[in-house]
Amino acid sequence: MKKILLKHQLLRTLIELRGNPRASVYTEPLWGLSMNLCLPYASVFILTFGMNDVEVGIITSIFMFSQMIFAFFSGPIIDKIGRRNSTAIFDFLAWSIPCLIWAFSQGFWFFVVAALLNGMMKITTVSWDCLLIEDAPKDKITHIYSWVIISGNLSALFAPISSILVAKLTLVPAIRILYINAFIIMTIKILLLYKFSTETAVGKIRREATRNMSWNEMLSGYKSVLHKIVSSRGTIFAIVISILVEIVGMLGMTFWQIIASRRIGIPDTLLPIFPMARSILSIVLFFTVISQIKQTKLKWPLYGGFLSSIVGCILLISVKNTGVWGYVILSISLVFEALGVAVLNTLRESLVAIYADPAERSGIMAILQTTVMLVSVPFGYIGGLLSDISRILPFVLSIGLLLLGILATAIFYHRSSAKYANE
Repeated sequence: MKKILLKHQLLRTLIELRGNPRASVYTEPLWGLSMNLCLPYASVFILTFGMNDVEVGIITSIFMFSQMIFAFFSGPIIDKIGRRNSTAIFDFLAWSIPCLIWAFSQGFWFFVVAALLNGMMKITTVSWDCLLIEDAPKDKITHIYSWVIISGNLSALFAPISSILVAKLTLVPAIRILYINAFIIMTIKILLLYKFSTETAVGKIRREATRNMSWNEMLSGYKSVLHKIVSSRGTIFAIVISILVEIVGMLGMTFWQIIASRRIGIPDTLLPIFPMARSILSIVLFFTVISQIKQTKLKWPLYGGFLSSIVGCILLISVKNTGVWGYVILSISLVFEALGVAVLNTLRESLVAIYADPAERSGIMAILQTTVMLVSVPFGYIGGLLSDISRILPFVLSIGLLLLGILATAIFYHRSSAKYANE
């Protein structure tokens, strides 16, 4: 049986994982048992407090702004206190505490405070990524990120819990319970990862190198990091793709629930079923399609991811009601969306890991995350304004951004081909 499993590249990678990559990947399913049970209702939950689409967009922009600030300081913080410590401390502040605030929220300002704290997640985005990758085999990076996303999608198996609670208790009390559950499970995840991980080899070197450095000295180190980024076409391309995928993902996460509930008319009890189906599709696609992607040939997978996401958006905005054809078209849109999201999220992480200088990984990722958030900040508010005019407009904006992704991919690989042709 083991020999059969080892023949599949993804399964072989999972079985052969050791050390920090193993601890990081094996604890990741707990994310699905916690936050992913709440996310299908997050925006609709906010609307129940009497807020409108614009206020939802404002909260999203505040969240993005907070992420931008913490992303900027993430490099020095992570180098100073280590990858492992940073992940434990800031995961608790960014996820466990906000879960309690969301669970007992009473209005707009509760969500604002939670969004500001939740922005600390950008510190752990960098530190956890370093913990995952720095000691990992370089030829397994794409497969490791695939398992990270698969782990998050395992929440699909538990999505009916959300539906049952909402059906039995109504929306608000059910979501409060789910946020309390998220606080407990996320805290357990943090403790388990801390126990079974160690500081990375690069992390130990960076801690020693920065031991006697002031924060100003460490921040001034960004000058050399910026020079490395600017001189690397691959890193710049990775940042552009990350920005576009981040904005499209944010718009989808924030406004999919609203268009599904308020425009199409899907009952609240059924809302988690569609993310559940999307997650199951993503898992299937990882084992059948994405596992075949070669790390050295990412151009056509990128094209495919952008085109699939575009088709998903077009089909979604064409649905106007919950008739038979409405559900059929919505289901087909989820297939294309699942494929597009799975491919693009995997490749955006892989591009960063492939092109970032390992010696400056934390600094490069800090600048990358800061840049991504800086550009993304206005789009929460813009999305809210567009949704207030028409619930389809945030997805029209997404289509435009995805087309830019295709253009950026074409330019990057055309110039790369021309460069090698002239050498």
